Amino acid sequence: MPYIRLVKGALVVAVATVACHTLMSAGYAWARDSAAASGDTPLSGAFEFLFVTAASWILMPLLLWAGMRLLRERGNTVLVVVGGLAWVGISGYCTDDLDRPGGHMPVLALVAYVLIGTLLATVGPLRRR
Repeated sequence: MPYIRLVKGALVVAVATVACHTLMSAGYAWARDSAAASGDTPLSGAFEFLFVTAASWILMPLLLWAGMRLLRERGNTVLVVVGGLAWVGISGYCTDDLDRPGGHMPVLALVAYVLIGTLLATVGPLRRR
């Protein structure tokens, strides 16, 4: 039933998106606080910023894979690889929106990512003849 896989994919992608977006929002606040505490010297907060960005980029494909496996779906390579790369692109493009006090990624970008990920989740395992 492809509709079941579609619903599972939408759920997993939405939860992973919320988790990674929250991680980046909180992490960038941590980087800003670290920069302010050190007197805004050059490269202050850079470690925190890079650490959080890398953590989000690594966490997204792991969450996509683990979520689909938890829901007993196999053959998620397209979702994990393309979805992970799409997250790198979208979150990288929206970094300036996140990296300001109270900043968030545009809702349209988040919705677009969830829709793209949901469609990618429908690509199931190849059947052998």
